Amino acid sequence: MQRTNYCEIDLSAIRSNVDVMRARLAPGVKFLAVVKANAYGHGAVPVARAALEAGADMLAVAIPEEGLELRRAGIEAPILVLGGIEEEAALAVAAGDLVQTVFDEARILALSEAGEKLARRVKLHLKLDTGMNRIGVRTRQEAQALTRLIDSLPGVELTGCFTHMATADGDERARTDAQLARFRELTEAIAQVHPEPITRHAANTASIFRFPEAQFDMVRGGIALYGYPPVAEAAGLRPAMRWAARAVYVKTIAPGDQVSYGGLFEAKRDTVVMTVPVGYADGYRRGLSGKGCVLVRGRRAPILGRVCMDQIMVDVTDIPSARAGDEVVLLGRQGDEEISAEEMAGWLDTISYEVLCSPSARVPRIHHL
Repeated sequence: MQRTNYCEIDLSAIRSNVDVMRARLAPGVKFLAVVKANAYGHGAVPVARAALEAGADMLAVAIPEEGLELRRAGIEAPILVLGGIEEEAALAVAAGDLVQTVFDEARILALSEAGEKLARRVKLHLKLDTGMNRIGVRTRQEAQALTRLIDSLPGVELTGCFTHMATADGDERARTDAQLARFRELTEAIAQVHPEPITRHAANTASIFRFPEAQFDMVRGGIALYGYPPVAEAAGLRPAMRWAARAVYVKTIAPGDQVSYGGLFEAKRDTVVMTVPVGYADGYRRGLSGKGCVLVRGRRAPILGRVCMDQIMVDVTDIPSARAGDEVVLLGRQGDEEISAEEMAGWLDTISYEVLCSPSARVPRIHHL
């Protein structure tokens, strides 16, 4: 590795987090590990393998390209593509033996044609919109019509249906109850025209911990897989990502000296400034300018001035032993201090999910078993 700016991923934490979620499941309920978006920035292939080792039954990605990456790595487990596809992608889905989410006639027809071309039947999960209002069929009539269409075609087969909970992590459960009631209604409508068993899944991460009645045949574990609880009930999780770099330069500036673009910071005293080789091109967001901090020798060091494309400057005046070459932790633990994705999200007025997805492709991922 040539760059001293890297993310360390603890795969034992991934396995432990799978265990925490699976312990909440009723007997026979399957566990799907969501590894979309490069496993929320953690590295899809190693995380997928760790989740499967821990007992995951299925994986989920957002787009076919993500599923095909897992297939090229030799992963043979079932992989669900959660999002819709362009009709032109149907052949790739079929060739990769991916399970495709569907919700309209055109894509079902394209997938059947691709299945016929490759002499196989493409597995489909029908998306049911119970209140998220993103993708999915909304009525009994639509659900039955698409089910009948799938059953009439030679190149596809219906193996599942699912919905997504919009507010399971909130304080008001009425909307979740309404979504679950709607999901039951729609799945019953499907069963009327397709009596063969299919896999029903509704529970996202928050639902795993809050709504046992949402488990059905399978649950989907997302953010908790990476160690962050979406609800207070999600105890015992371990964050898997630690983002660190090494300082390249330390100097002292005088009162009145300014730091970084635009002179956003002006020193009021003799200030020891450490330069760290990480910036917004690495995914360390410019919005952290003047707000965030890093860890140096187990102590907090505030960011001075604007985050640059490739570098940040931090105040180590009160860390007298700090020097070039020191490890600087951007996210994670160092000594007795820790910067969590939730804390960083607070500085940015966002959520931990976005923080974990932030490290760019040029930041190496180092996976520890």
